[in-house]
Parts: sequence; structure tokens; C-alpha cells
Amino acid sequence: MYGEITDKQIAQYRKEFDADESAKVAQNAVSNSDLSSLSLSREIIQNMDFSFSIKLDDWSVTNQKRSGRCWLFATLNLFRVGAMKKMNLKEFEFSQAHIHFWDKFERSNHFLETMIETSDRPYDDRTLHFLLSDPIGDGGQWNMAMNLVRKHGLVPKSAYPESFSSGNTRWMNIILKDILRSTASELRALIDSGKNDSDIRNHKEKRMSDIWRILCIHLGTPPEKFDWQWRDKDNQFHRRGEMTPQDFAKEYVDVDWENYVCIVNDPRNEYFRTYTVDYLQNVSGGPPVIYLNVPSNEMKSITQKLLEDGIPVWMGCDVGKQMERKRGLWDANLFDFDKIYKIEFGMDKENRLKYGQTMMTHAMLFTGVDVVDGKPRRWRVENSWGSEQSGEKGFYTMNDSWYDEYMFEIASPKSHLTKEMLAGLESEPILLPAWDPMGSLAREEAFN
Repeated sequence: MYGEITDKQIAQYRKEFDADESAKVAQNAVSNSDLSSLSLSREIIQNMDFSFSIKLDDWSVTNQKRSGRCWLFATLNLFRVGAMKKMNLKEFEFSQAHIHFWDKFERSNHFLETMIETSDRPYDDRTLHFLLSDPIGDGGQWNMAMNLVRKHGLVPKSAYPESFSSGNTRWMNIILKDILRSTASELRALIDSGKNDSDIRNHKEKRMSDIWRILCIHLGTPPEKFDWQWRDKDNQFHRRGEMTPQDFAKEYVDVDWENYVCIVNDPRNEYFRTYTVDYLQNVSGGPPVIYLNVPSNEMKSITQKLLEDGIPVWMGCDVGKQMERKRGLWDANLFDFDKIYKIEFGMDKENRLKYGQTMMTHAMLFTGVDVVDGKPRRWRVENSWGSEQSGEKGFYTMNDSWYDEYMFEIASPKSHLTKEMLAGLESEPILLPAWDPMGSLAREEAFN
């Protein structure tokens, strides 16, 4: 049969491999050792410098543990900078579990609304199939975090601390997925049987009550009010008294997040245009996720300018590519895989996106940059994987070569955009399909 592997081919492959001494050496090495250790570039490691001309952070990293909450951690890590200054604190964290609770609850509601909206489609419709494959992932986007802050506010970590399930989300998500998929089938059955809207809505509300119960059991009941007082780094005591989450966010977040926009680098699509992803949302009725697509050098220039102005930068990237976790290092050529295998790895960023070799998997915070003759040489990144066995006490170094290849998104104030970018923001967003890689940060498989 045409295209079938033949015995003659296999014999030739055996002969060529057996005659290649370098292949035998590589076989002996790789079959007995870790590939990443064998291929790690000694030259890059040896020439690495962890100093920065601009360094904003003077605090400890946070830890999302075994969860995909990176986007929420990166958001709250950005917000806590101003809060620490305002309250004169050396260390402070907003409650990541609080905003995580509301994301799970709101996202469950949005998913069920989507199931009602798409009830006229066959169950194996590609969009419906995609939505059902991950109805309640841990991931998310900047705009989705803003939807939560806008509606539900924020609280200090002391007012809603971590639970086991907030940092270990696997079993909670398994239960939620079961309930949400079951409810999707129930709602579609009610619609197919001709039930009226009141019956459909009543059933949905009953199931939302079940979701609330599950979340409260796993995460704790979120507070409506709490008492806030603290002792600052000069040992001065402060008492603010009773506050709501909305009060707390309004008083202690100094980032003008309503005037932030998401900038992406997606070489598949036209630059200086806006894009959105179908059904990429967590809060029904909330503003959609909108991206402005720009060239990488333009996104990089804004990142540098923000850091030079003393503003940390929320960002999304493909974190696992060319990364050495223990050292906390990224470089586009960190691993010499081509030299180990003696084969060519050839895709550029555009084709890696098209063929599923890259996507956004993690959100973090830029907190520094090393600038030489006006150009960035390396970047400092605050991760949320804790301080043990992960970078320099949890902070990572990104060589500039990596930025162009694996960086995809930043959140920026409109004030730092160029005239061409501001004009692009006025364009009608082009709708990308639900499964597009520009929505991947909101998926369950986000790297953590």
C-alpha cells in the first residue's frame, strides 16, 4: 500500500543509525540520563548574569501551589504593590482564594448560560464539544480577572485564607465538571422536551445552588464584611474597621485597571487590529476579552517603558518552553536539542501557533529589566511557584531572545500606547473560534 512503512526502509534506518557514532553516544547518554540536563547549554548558563539596571521588587513571591490560578496571582501581585505602599507594609497579599471562589461560581453560571444558548446545536458540534471538554478550568485572562474585581471586590488574605482545595484544585474541579456536564445534559433535555423558560431557569438556579454548596465546602464561604486592622513595618498600629470587599478594593488598589488594555503578539493575524475569542468569558454580562495585536518589538517597547516608569507588568507566555526551573532561567536556545539529535527543529512563532506547538500557558509579572544602550538585554519576572527550588527565591530571569519567541501578552495602561495602537483599539474585534490558542490561558491545561 502506498505510504506504508516497508521492511526495506526499516533496514536502511537501522543501518544508518548503527553506522553513526554520534547517534550511539547520544543513545547511551539519553537512555541513562535526563534529557534537559544533557542538553542544557553550558555557554548560556556560564554567561548568565542575574543583575538588572531596573528592579522594582522588594518583596517575597507568592505560591499558587497545585492550581492553575496564575492569572489571578499575577493580577493580585500587581495590585499588592500599591497596597503595600499605602499601608506601609513590607509584605502583603490579597486573598487569591476569594477571587478564585467567585471565578468558579461566575464561570459555572456562564457555562450553563452558554449551554442554554447553544441548545439548538448537535451535541457533537465542534464549539459545544470544545466547551464541554473543559467547563471549569483554573486558567483565565486579565479581562476576566477585572470582571471579578469589578463585581466582587477583594479582601486581604487574612479575611479569606487558603484552603486545601484552593491550592490543590484537582478534586474540586472533577466534582464541578461532573455537575456542570450533568446540568448541561439536563437543560438540553428540558429544552428538547418543550419545557417553558421558567422551568428551564428554575432547574438552572437549583443547580447553581448545588455549585454554591460545593464551592463553600471546598473553599469556605466568602465574607460579605470583615474587620481590617494591621501593624505596619514601622510598628505603628492601624485600625480601619469593618469593610466590604468592594470597599477594600476601592481603597487599597491604586492601579487604574479600568483603563488597562490587553496587548498581544500573534503573527498569524493582522497587526493593529482587535480580536476576541468566542465564549472566552467568566462573568455573564461582563465586558468581553479584547486583544490588540501588535508586533513583538512594539509590545516589548511598552513593557520596557512601563518598568522604567516604575510599573510592574502583567504578562502571559508559553512558560515551559526553553525553561530551566531550578535556576529560574529562560533563553530561546537554552537547550541544544538539535545537537543531541542531529536533526533540525524549524518552525517560527507563527507556525508554532498554527500547528499547536506553542500557546499561552502561564501568567506572571515583569518586575525588572536590564537595559544597555536603550535596549533590553534581559527581564526579571516574579513567578507564583513559591521560593523553594524555583529560580532566585521565586524570581526568574528571561533573556531577551526568549521574549520574541514565547511572550504573547501584556496588560498596559492606555497612556502607554502609541497613536497607531489607540487607533487600532477603535476597530471592530475579529472573532476567533473558541479553540484558538489566544484563549489557551483560560484552559485547564495551563502550566502550573
